[in-house]
Amino acid sequence: MNKPEHFPASIDGALSHTGAELLVRLLARQGVTTVAGIPGGAILPVYDALARFPTIRHVLARHEQGAGFIAQGWARATGEVGVCLSSSGPGASNLVTALADAMLDSIPVVAITGQVPRAMIGTDAFQELDICAVARPVVKRAFLVGSAAELRDVVPEAFRLARSGRPGPVLIDIPKDVQMEAVPLADWPAPGLPAPALAPEAAAIGRAAALIAAARKPILYLGGGAIHADASAAARALAEKAHLPTVMTLMALGALPVDHPLSLGMLGMHAAPYTNLALEECDLLIAVGARFDDRATGRLAEFCPAARVIHIDIDAGELGKLRVPDLAIRADARSALEALLPGVAPRCYGAWNARVDQLKADHPLALEEVDDPRSHYGLIRAVAGCLDDTAIISTDVGQHQMWAAQSYPLRRPRQWLTSGGLGSMGFGLPAAIGAALACPERTVVCFSGDGSLMMNLQELVTAAEEGVNVKVVLMDNASLGLVNQQQTLFYDRRIYASRFRHGPDFCALARSLGVAAVELDDAPDPCRALRAALTMPGPVLIHAGIDVERHVFPMVPPGAANRDMMVRAPAG
Repeated sequence: MNKPEHFPASIDGALSHTGAELLVRLLARQGVTTVAGIPGGAILPVYDALARFPTIRHVLARHEQGAGFIAQGWARATGEVGVCLSSSGPGASNLVTALADAMLDSIPVVAITGQVPRAMIGTDAFQELDICAVARPVVKRAFLVGSAAELRDVVPEAFRLARSGRPGPVLIDIPKDVQMEAVPLADWPAPGLPAPALAPEAAAIGRAAALIAAARKPILYLGGGAIHADASAAARALAEKAHLPTVMTLMALGALPVDHPLSLGMLGMHAAPYTNLALEECDLLIAVGARFDDRATGRLAEFCPAARVIHIDIDAGELGKLRVPDLAIRADARSALEALLPGVAPRCYGAWNARVDQLKADHPLALEEVDDPRSHYGLIRAVAGCLDDTAIISTDVGQHQMWAAQSYPLRRPRQWLTSGGLGSMGFGLPAAIGAALACPERTVVCFSGDGSLMMNLQELVTAAEEGVNVKVVLMDNASLGLVNQQQTLFYDRRIYASRFRHGPDFCALARSLGVAAVELDDAPDPCRALRAALTMPGPVLIHAGIDVERHVFPMVPPGAANRDMMVRAPAG
């Protein structure tokens, strides 16, 4: 029998454990070292077990959504499973946004919730909620644990599911009496490991190689799945061997360094003009771990109109869901690319590469005022100039997110943490905390807007309490920037409910929550102030005012084709 090593003597070596003790030991056997959560009555037995098992560090969030995003930040930065805890009822329901966000972005998270005792389920007991029914549409699997003995199988299975195939969140809901129930244990189950990578069919790989050989204007299209599968190195090797211009979705930024000669950067709604124009002309699109999201494709029927499509994805449900491919390959992205590499001959598409270079010259991405650290693009570039490529960049959702995606020089996978599919305001700060907990040797920068930061501002207290190396760069334009931008451009400037009539003194507020703060607007030398702030120990808030009239361009109007992007606001 494998004995638990770290429980007190009254438990260590015992022939039975409570469900709570068993859960905590199983988490440790999965390699879990950190969990984030908030206790409540329905999950107190688990917290009592954690108190007696100091190997697992608990991070006390100030809101359960924050705990869910902290778990996501850990998972996104490392590729490991992030773990969060909550009590029943409102505690559990507060996790749902973070779970939905993880589901859409394919992030492995295990959420553990307390539930009322089994005999009270269905009685509308205090803080009772059927969280499995609520969460089932936004998780890979929801388990309601019926007995302590079931935990022996449920916990490893939850971790296996979270990382197998297309990663995603899993929920374990445990009634309070199950947490307290004693269960005999003869031995420990093996940790749950992800299923082996799904290998591609050799015949399909051969057809893909033949399509690449026959193409004259191919483009490699990388999505978030390339990051999740650790396929960036293989994608780069394929791009370099076949000289493939490469585009990335918002979720895949960093898969190919931004300054690589084959990189065309991000495609879609806020892409560089040359990127979308190159896609208009391509005759073969090699999509890897991408789902043809509307923000990437614009009007889908007019996306890459002249291109044949090879679509590689681990999720069979994505193949042909939006764009019917000429060749669908269901496989792990890394396995597929590594299998494809030997069959692709080294090649230089001279005319095509020259055409792409010409598009870059004729239709560049104009980053206005990029040399002014008091401007939107200039601030982001100034931050980047103070850091090296080991830094992790988190964002909230809004204009600042798109400005950072356009202008921050991302050069490695898992450097960029952002909410893509769900677009959750409030994601950035707690995700940054999770990344900093997972990677304490790195500087983590969270770009946020005043609207987004207010969504989970309370997690500044968590950052202070944990002393994490998180620097929040707050781009404050006193508005919900993207809403304001759309009202300006598409609703005849009828600005309604998108500008804040009152806002806090963010620096004073941060200091009151235990976080150092720097007012960049008052700094005589903003670059020097930035460098000093970014090298201070612990969490720091850096506040900068941004002109509300600064918009994100280029922009593809809602419902338009990517070729019809707006490069600037219309006159008048």
